[in-house]
Amino acid sequence: MEVKEIIRQAREKLNIEELTPMQHKMAGLSADASAVALIAPTGSGKTLALALALLPRIKGATGKVEALVIAPTRELTLQIAKTLGAVAPQLRIVALYGGHSVIDETRSLEAAVPDVVVGTPGRILDHIGRGRLDLYRVKVLAADEYDKALELGFQDEMRRIVRKIHAPQLLILTSATRPDELPEWLPARGLQTLDFTSSSSVQPQLSEYAVNSEEADKLPALKELLLRLPQERTIIFVNHRESAERVYNYLQKSGFPAVLYHGALDQQERENAVDIFTGGAAPILVATDLAARGLDIPQVRNVIHYHLPSSPETRTHRNGRAGRMGASGEVYYLIGPAEEAPVGAGPISFAHSEPQQWPRQARVLYFHSGRKEKLSKGDIVGALTGPGGLRADQIGHIALHDHRALAAVSDCNAEALARTLSAGRIKGKKIRVTPLATK
Repeated sequence: MEVKEIIRQAREKLNIEELTPMQHKMAGLSADASAVALIAPTGSGKTLALALALLPRIKGATGKVEALVIAPTRELTLQIAKTLGAVAPQLRIVALYGGHSVIDETRSLEAAVPDVVVGTPGRILDHIGRGRLDLYRVKVLAADEYDKALELGFQDEMRRIVRKIHAPQLLILTSATRPDELPEWLPARGLQTLDFTSSSSVQPQLSEYAVNSEEADKLPALKELLLRLPQERTIIFVNHRESAERVYNYLQKSGFPAVLYHGALDQQERENAVDIFTGGAAPILVATDLAARGLDIPQVRNVIHYHLPSSPETRTHRNGRAGRMGASGEVYYLIGPAEEAPVGAGPISFAHSEPQQWPRQARVLYFHSGRKEKLSKGDIVGALTGPGGLRADQIGHIALHDHRALAAVSDCNAEALARTLSAGRIKGKKIRVTPLATK
């Protein structure tokens, strides 16, 4: 696949008007490059940069898996597969990850050999072990956020996967931080390191503030802060799942449009949370550091550290959720009585600002069918405006998945609307529709 075609697809499908210097550098890798490590901040466009280096080396329809991308999390796997699929629609790209239907993955692998496989280590090994996946002829091996994969303890799984590949022509490593050393089992001879961590073209334009909490319990201070922030996408980071639940419940009871995201939720619940957040039905996300990287969430304005980050790397990844691709954003650190503000966080005063209530949370309808059942966004809009009786301005973001879909609706009785749609037919079929809880 030619670079100019990838760029054209990125412009049309991803609304990328111009490549960054980092992406240009990856697109211009020499044909004889054997290994490259790309170090760049979270939200700087590393996934497209990866695509620009990987896809030109793929022919497609060879009957062999030509490229493998290993990712440490399900969320990152989905983001990579989505980006590759957008800029290379002619290639067969399969995503393999825990929490996804094994039956659907097996069918995808059996229907035709994929050109590119993107997956988490455990699920990739599972398909290899069951004889469904042959990686022997892989030409390009990529390990995205490979430092995170090693941090999460995937060394053994990744080593076993790499041994299944005969002789990759190119190794691509990406990370937001520079690692101390590379594992000996990575085929990284002649490694070229491209470090863009200090590049102004990818650095977020962030303003960082310290917000004092008079009490050790920071919930009142969090509430006062939220009432004075721009009412745009906001992520609140905490250090523990239990804390995420507590903060979320407090915000819900206080009338804030919030949604919850942490590792104890199952994969579908986490995907629903991201859909609700990115779609605007609930513009506040309460999350653990699981959300610090691997999620493709555009236009986050505010990042709030309810708990101070545990390390400089954690601070970098959390803050990287705002100001993506060089955009501007604000970062707020809640500082308890026994805590000190991080270096670089200045004081802030709300003396001249009036508290503003956030808008009421939109409702979300859950359609128990998706693209695998031939349901489209147009079908959902037609049902909502037809038998549902909604105006177009009452319909918000619609997210379509393999076997489900979510639609944000406002100014209506969501329970009655769900009953009406479930009693009728959508695209000639009975489809169950239920209101979705935001948790």
